[in-house]
Amino acid sequence: MGSETMGRVIVAATIENLDDVGCLRRGLIPPDQVRRVEVPDALIDTGASILSMPKRLIERLGLTPLRTHLVRTSAGTRMAQVYGTVRLTIQGRDCPSDVAEVPDDCPVLVGQVPLEVMDFVVDPVGQRVIGNPAHGGEQVYELY
Repeated sequence: MGSETMGRVIVAATIENLDDVGCLRRGLIPPDQVRRVEVPDALIDTGASILSMPKRLIERLGLTPLRTHLVRTSAGTRMAQVYGTVRLTIQGRDCPSDVAEVPDDCPVLVGQVPLEVMDFVVDPVGQRVIGNPAHGGEQVYELY
């Protein structure tokens, strides 16, 4: 569940190295070798597009740089390193996501794309994310 902190929507998230998850599925590594971070205070940011993480967490996950990409931030436009790929899990729902690097003093930011893939919407009154009411709260992929 999310919680209210100064009007922000905060959620607990598990973020795992997707390459490690694949190795686990193929029986190449045991479960305790999947690199993961538990983030108790990920910030839901519907103004952001993708998942963003501080460099120190990216390093803990052992993510591989994919490309640099132009990003717009409150401080202006700049280039950011994008890493691949993680499995993001919130409230039992998960999705794959590339990760944009943010400075170490920034929180983990969950953007609109992973929220849509997991079929979450922001409940502004309850200051939390909930399953999309248009789908009865169930996770539904729209294919049209």
